[in-house]
Amino acid sequence: MKQHYDLYEKDDFEVWKTLCNRQMSQLTISASATYLAGLEKINFSSDEIPRFNIINQKLKTLTKWELIVVPGLIPDLTFFELMSNKKFPATTWLRKKSELDYLEEPDMFHDVFAHVPLLTDTFFVKFLAALSSLGLTYGDNLDAIEALSRIYWFTVEFGLIREKDQLKIYGAGILSSSEETTYCLSEKATRFDFDLEKIMHLNFRKDVMQDCYFIISSYEQLYESIPEINKKMNLLYSKRK
Repeated sequence: MKQHYDLYEKDDFEVWKTLCNRQMSQLTISASATYLAGLEKINFSSDEIPRFNIINQKLKTLTKWELIVVPGLIPDLTFFELMSNKKFPATTWLRKKSELDYLEEPDMFHDVFAHVPLLTDTFFVKFLAALSSLGLTYGDNLDAIEALSRIYWFTVEFGLIREKDQLKIYGAGILSSSEETTYCLSEKATRFDFDLEKIMHLNFRKDVMQDCYFIISSYEQLYESIPEINKKMNLLYSKRK
């Protein structure tokens, strides 16, 4: 599959511009410095829907990653296989104007605007690749896959990071949501320091604001957690066997 740029219509460009401008008004003060640095490297424009071939040229130079077009949600094993090979699955369609605030399935704004900037960070992509490799290793065990999904959810999608004693956002599910961007940093939100044991046994819902968020101290911490994740996966897998 590929991105058919000529099929984008006026409404698509307007949706991209509206979402970009709305989020950037918040993220310049709320997002992780690493995300913002990645945003500059990729150089998105609110006036133009990104072209995957241009993004890939930049990503391959920076971290050797690339975007791969997918129609929507894909099977776990396909997802893990792509990511373990430095290929990030992304959709090319954009939500409708009536869906600006909530969408059941991730669209291009989520996949590209929210995820791509952090694909420029070495430790973050090493974490993604290593976590995905574990997904392939334990792909025939439903409990293990569920645990890995929770780790991905509470880090890559809804993670917070402490930078210079301030809480910042790096999770793509937050970065692409105006409402969650405000909520996760407010006094109403429940937050914990990064805790693998708690994360691996914590259920989550996709259709509501998150019940809690986990805070890392650095992207190195994420990558360095892989051996512990592997050990816990080993124990979980052994129980099923």
